[in-house]
Amino acid sequence: MKRTLPVIITLISISLLGIIYIQFKWIQNAALVKEEQLKENVYIVMDEVGQQLVEQKTTADPLTVPLPGMSVPSGDFYSHFSVIKRFNAFIIKEKLKKAFAARGMGNTNFEFGIIPTPGNPFANSHDLESDNFQSLLRDTVNNLRFRYPLIPPALSMYDAFNADENLVIVFPEYKRFVFRSIGWVIVGAIFFTLTIIAAFFLTVSSALRQKKLSEIKGDFINNMTHEFKTPLATISLAVDALKNERVLQDRQKLDYFSGIIKEENRRMNKQVETILQAAQLDKQEVQLNREIHHTHILLASAIDNLRLQLEQKNGVLETNFQATKDLVSADEVHFVNLISNILDNAVKYSRDNLRIKMTTRNTGKLIRIVIEDNGIGMTRETINRIFEKFYRAHTGNLHNVKGFGLGMSYVKSMVDAHNGKIKVESTPGKGSTFILDFPVAS
Repeated sequence: MKRTLPVIITLISISLLGIIYIQFKWIQNAALVKEEQLKENVYIVMDEVGQQLVEQKTTADPLTVPLPGMSVPSGDFYSHFSVIKRFNAFIIKEKLKKAFAARGMGNTNFEFGIIPTPGNPFANSHDLESDNFQSLLRDTVNNLRFRYPLIPPALSMYDAFNADENLVIVFPEYKRFVFRSIGWVIVGAIFFTLTIIAAFFLTVSSALRQKKLSEIKGDFINNMTHEFKTPLATISLAVDALKNERVLQDRQKLDYFSGIIKEENRRMNKQVETILQAAQLDKQEVQLNREIHHTHILLASAIDNLRLQLEQKNGVLETNFQATKDLVSADEVHFVNLISNILDNAVKYSRDNLRIKMTTRNTGKLIRIVIEDNGIGMTRETINRIFEKFYRAHTGNLHNVKGFGLGMSYVKSMVDAHNGKIKVESTPGKGSTFILDFPVAS
């Protein structure tokens, strides 16, 4: 799993980047195709409208039209064929709109004008549209422009003839029009790309979560095996000792080995109870039998459960109960257990000269319980993860710390179940402080 997961992530990442690149190129090519279609449609429209403008019957006398090979007529003759003299801007624009609508481009934004051919001495036309038409013509980066020479049919036979007038159409910011025409393609590509990215991250996070759960499961099995193996071995040795004739005849030794069996049995029952509690919390099957209790009495009960461990460590536990209102609505068993777990951790992660201080005081409508110790302390990472199930802090040179990593998870669950809050403050090497707040019962 450790080797496979990075390979899977790498392959999926490469595939995802490839898909994004291909979609980008595909959209780019689609935009180019749409641009070419736009140009083709505009050329067709300009040819159609241009023919309508120049072929409409004029007032020119056909007999005055020069024959091929004759000299070019004067400007007066060309004025008879001038589009700008025969059509106003509104008529030309309506013809263009109608032609664009027939090509499926009814909503196309465009500007147009009738402008002279540069260098033509007979040019006398001007633009028919807005004042910024000339600026639109100069901007060839953002605008797309088209030119169509308006040559009357009667003069098209003269090769040397230059169009006096030109129909020019400009599409301002044509790229916006192109991308708008393929908008559904872009939206679809973005949507499905984001869907693939989301699926990718969900897959990776799920794989990492599974990997973490697998590691937690392995650690839990190892811890559980160790926790049960040690008392079983001790009980086995004590049973073998009880079979010895000299031990059977010595009442003191009988009591000693019987006490060992009883104590190890109690330890195993406690571990089994911890696992069962964790399973019940997972299934949300814990039912609290809440009654009104004096907090100080419950704390004293938890301290009594710790006295043997304190004696073995030569530790000292100081109490300073200042709260004047200590009634709480609590489940006696679970409340005592959560306090016991905090105290048990203080003993487990202690150093020489163990000192634990427990104080209470009222803050508003709450009773605050503060438990301080002078143990090894915790890092910021440990503080952030201490209430995670199966998480166990690194203990440095301490190798005798046992447990499943379920104690603090149980504490947090029970504090929440009692409508309380818990906060942890700690400095590595200087000890830890647990601050618990519970509502005071009426």
